[in-house]
Amino acid sequence: MSLSEILSSALSGLNATQAAMRTVSNNIANVNTAGYAREKVSLTTGVTAGRVSGVVVGEPSRVADKYLETTVYARSGDAGRAEVVSTYLDRLQSVLGASDSDSGISARLNAVASAATAMTGSAGGPQTSAAFVGSVADAVGTIQQLGTDVSAIRSDVEGEVGYSVDRANTLLRNIYDLNDSVARLEGLGRSSAGVADQRTSAIQELSGLIGVNAREQSDGRVTIETTTGVQLVDRRLRQLSYADSGAGSSQPIYAPIEVRFAAPDGSPGATTGEKIDSPSIGGKLGGLLDLRDHQLPGFSDQVADVFAGMAQVLNTASNAGTAVPPPATLEGRATALTGSDRLGFTGAATFAVTKSDGTLVAKTKIDFSALGANATVDDAVAAINAGLGSAGTASFVGGKLTIAASASGNGVAIGQDATSPSARAGIGFSQYFGLNDVVRSDTAMLAPSGFKSGDAHGFAAGQSADLALRDTSGRVLARYTLGATGSTFGDLVTNLNASPLAGYGSFAMDDAGRIRFSPTASNAGAALSVVSDTTDRAGTGRSLSEITGLGGATASLAGAEVRRDIVADPSRLPLARLQDVAVGAKALGAGDRRGASGFADATEAVVDLGRNGVTSVSRLTASVLGNAATAASRAQTMQTTTTTRRDDAVASRDNFSGVSIDEELGQMVVLQNSYSAAARVMSTASAMYDTLLAMVR
Repeated sequence: MSLSEILSSALSGLNATQAAMRTVSNNIANVNTAGYAREKVSLTTGVTAGRVSGVVVGEPSRVADKYLETTVYARSGDAGRAEVVSTYLDRLQSVLGASDSDSGISARLNAVASAATAMTGSAGGPQTSAAFVGSVADAVGTIQQLGTDVSAIRSDVEGEVGYSVDRANTLLRNIYDLNDSVARLEGLGRSSAGVADQRTSAIQELSGLIGVNAREQSDGRVTIETTTGVQLVDRRLRQLSYADSGAGSSQPIYAPIEVRFAAPDGSPGATTGEKIDSPSIGGKLGGLLDLRDHQLPGFSDQVADVFAGMAQVLNTASNAGTAVPPPATLEGRATALTGSDRLGFTGAATFAVTKSDGTLVAKTKIDFSALGANATVDDAVAAINAGLGSAGTASFVGGKLTIAASASGNGVAIGQDATSPSARAGIGFSQYFGLNDVVRSDTAMLAPSGFKSGDAHGFAAGQSADLALRDTSGRVLARYTLGATGSTFGDLVTNLNASPLAGYGSFAMDDAGRIRFSPTASNAGAALSVVSDTTDRAGTGRSLSEITGLGGATASLAGAEVRRDIVADPSRLPLARLQDVAVGAKALGAGDRRGASGFADATEAVVDLGRNGVTSVSRLTASVLGNAATAASRAQTMQTTTTTRRDDAVASRDNFSGVSIDEELGQMVVLQNSYSAAARVMSTASAMYDTLLAMVR
């Protein structure tokens, strides 16, 4: 080897050592930089014409393991979903309050039962009635507030969906731009380590929002798709398009998140035909969709069912009794019936007019079974009028039944027959029409309709109900707009069973007049919801969803209240029972409080609650609260588990690719020695060169 070759090799060694030292220094400077992967310089022996020509220095490259990075992405998605679900379910638990809280639903229902029991005692009087009315009002108010709070939580979840979409779009643009930078630098043979670190950090943040799979291409770019196969990043920029972004409102159904091609500046273009509408997307966004479309609506429906059950059992007790003196007019709530509709009642009830002191003025016992299967509502009204004569008048207008005493100072009372009580869909005559309800709602019927499949549905042409079927994750399986086809409820059921919804289950009308959906085994848990409903049965103001229960009972919470005249004067609480006596005798007693036992037994009374089966309000409440607590606990456990697994994956990745000060300092010592050795070679070669020149001289 010539002296010039020796000098050249030594010089290249010095340059190589300096390059390696710069890389080590850069590693040490970024020891605390999140997402930084250490760099290393590749050194190879230079060979020219078969002879060693020094050291060839490569560009610094990242020290990273693709498998470890992929594991971090996957576990970040799991942790992102678990964290947001746990956060909002914890918030729901805080709304429900502690199990021993005096303001919770269970405590309110217990207070109702306790106050009712107090009315049955020998010390029962106006004070106990007032306490009972107050406890019922508190229970209704608590349930309403809970429904409002859950709706507010759902609105916040929806708002966060919009914010998450916006952040995901920013990250997608960053990753797309960084892909171009990586490909350009690698194409020029330059180091892309710094840019690749930024891209890795962006992908990790994106994976916390959406479950993703990242694949590195030969040119250094990374393609990204969701775990469900929706392409997000390749050589064309894509953006998520969400019509309700940031709206933050609680709605029956939400627009899907579309994937669109986008210009380099991020402005959306044509749709790719793919969309995100299911929690299976994973990540924080998947958790938010699960909360918004499945868990929170399901809880809202259960809360509304608790109210519907409470209202039904309390109204059963109140309609079995009467206040003393009885009210001059019994005004029912709006039903879905018209005068020409099938009456549908069996059994008997007694309608009476009494004086203010309870003396019987007139009465009539109507045997609805004897009226015949073809009897109409108008027939029943006529029978009541005929039986009461001039003492009282019954009228049925706009779906609402009213019975009034004719003479000033007289009142109206109704009593069920002791041996064969009146019933339609298991509900007594007075309760069905809401004549003496203690709990009322302008937005719900509070009693099953009792329609049969052969009854006329009464909806006009052009009216319709938009129905959506969701799976257990909240994803919409199918939607269908049910029009006013045919003439009967049976025709509507037939229509539903011929619709796209029938691909997931079947429809049938039960004995209470509810249209029930039974999913197939492969779609177990699928549930129907009503997006919108413009139907109005024969001008009564009652819609298909209210009549048949298709939309749940959520709407009943909005107008729920204890009857105002009872709140103003608790003595109007119907605690007395109509006695079977002759005209002129006392049919009502001022001290009669036999009806209090009905209120006391109400929360434990077994009642048909439709989709919740035959159960009591107290058991349903315990089930609802227990399920909520279990879900929150399970979510907390899942958050702890997934966060630990994500942190373990990050630690494994960082242990492999992160900076170790000890290792870098050790490498620096090695490089210093290498630099010294190359310098000595250069000094020796220089001395030899000087000696050679001196010899020549």
